Amino acid sequence: MKQRLMILTAAAVPLAASLLPVAVNAATRDGGPTAATTCTAVPVTTPSGTRVVSVAATSRAGGDFTFPSTPGLPQNPPITAVPDWCDISVVVTHPGANDTVTIKISLPQDAKDWNGRLQATGGSGYSAGDLSELSVPLISAVKGGYVGAATDAGVTTGLDASWGLTADGKTNIGLLTNFASRSVHDMAVIGKDVAKRFYRRAVTYSYFTGCSTGGRQGYAEAQNHPTDFQGVLANAPAIEWNRFEIATLWSQAVYNEEKVAPSQCELAAFNTAAVAACDTLDGVRDGVIDNPQDCTWDARRLVGRKVACEGKEITITRAVADAVNKIWAGPVSPIGKKLWYGQNKGSAFSFIANPGAPFQVPDQWAKYFVTKDPSFDSTKLTYQTFTRLFTSATRQYDDIIGNNDPNLSAFAKAGGKLLTWHGQSDQLIPTQGTVDYRKHVNAFFGGNRRVDDFYRLFLLPGVDHCGTPLFSTGPLVNPGADLDALVNWVEKGKAPATLPVTSVDGKVTGNIPRYPR
Repeated sequence: MKQRLMILTAAAVPLAASLLPVAVNAATRDGGPTAATTCTAVPVTTPSGTRVVSVAATSRAGGDFTFPSTPGLPQNPPITAVPDWCDISVVVTHPGANDTVTIKISLPQDAKDWNGRLQATGGSGYSAGDLSELSVPLISAVKGGYVGAATDAGVTTGLDASWGLTADGKTNIGLLTNFASRSVHDMAVIGKDVAKRFYRRAVTYSYFTGCSTGGRQGYAEAQNHPTDFQGVLANAPAIEWNRFEIATLWSQAVYNEEKVAPSQCELAAFNTAAVAACDTLDGVRDGVIDNPQDCTWDARRLVGRKVACEGKEITITRAVADAVNKIWAGPVSPIGKKLWYGQNKGSAFSFIANPGAPFQVPDQWAKYFVTKDPSFDSTKLTYQTFTRLFTSATRQYDDIIGNNDPNLSAFAKAGGKLLTWHGQSDQLIPTQGTVDYRKHVNAFFGGNRRVDDFYRLFLLPGVDHCGTPLFSTGPLVNPGADLDALVNWVEKGKAPATLPVTSVDGKVTGNIPRYPR
């Protein structure tokens, strides 16, 4: 599912936690101390309530790195000319939580290769971060001259959420708190501390980068730990976790109530027709709906149309068209109250609107957290039971993983900058959820102009979840351009008015203006 989908504690007080051997053989250059030339464990300072279990260091040879391909996922391009680096792994625990969390800090071995910045990285699905030997985020960070950091939050799998239940069938609050927010704060404090001890000088600027779950982690940091990072790049953010996760099970209730089970071929026909009808609303014929909210095309216009699917001719029925309209509109209660947003027209149905095959992330959230019943079957949902599930989720977990506080005053006062882009064809996280949050922030601060001083949002027409060539029909943000824009904003005060984009085939380039333009 590509870069799959993943926050809350008060400000923590640093506490010296471990006295392990400091890095030795410090070199001098230009008359002053520089980085340690030996990859060795260092003492670690942690936030209050976090205790160090162990610290280990591993030397990593640089060079050229290629990454294995995974069927159905985008291929990561090779990363070349990576300098030697040192991985320092810090294992921590939180007394009373019965957890074991690993934080990996990847530091360019030679101080000349370090740009003075920290880049903490986020996760996807039920993973808080990638600590693997071939971690693309960490190797990319080192290649870019950053100290990279990642945490596993004590949760080692990306799609299996069975850790959410304790042996006696209760919510594992310790691990959920880690996954929601605590581990990223730990990573920020520990990452900066390890870098300072390793290089004998403090981090100049600290950044967080992530998409999906990683985007949610970034928003959580801005809301709850506003001084951890000076810049947060949080794309396709999985904020309003309770609402959007359960909302993406809505299609199962719709199919059951409407008594239909359309094939993906049939469903794709509706998107094709919607794009054809609304393509030129922006004055350009490019096969992309610029703003799906402007597209009022009704799925019922396809009723009676014949569609060729796998050698068969299928006639679109009124019931299937009604189901598609309901999925696009988003979930409502049995009395018609809007609960959350639906998929944008033009986004692929094959992930969160597959009849009888719910998407794994929301399905497991319902099983292991909301109902606490591993046998819960979301394919049996009705409008009534869906509303009960939605209400139960928000009641139980908004305080832990809602990430919907519009009060970013402390973040703004600290000089923090939050940059986000979200694809208008996101097939996993409804784009309007991000817009909804931005509108609440605007309302809190009294207008879009004031919010633009520290928080900018870009909506990318035709772009899928986290921006891949797999399902995107519109141009993607140029690789690294979003982080470069954030760095220029933080360090030079140059707020980005646009983001540069290029089509998948490389033939079309342009600039996407910021929201609400």
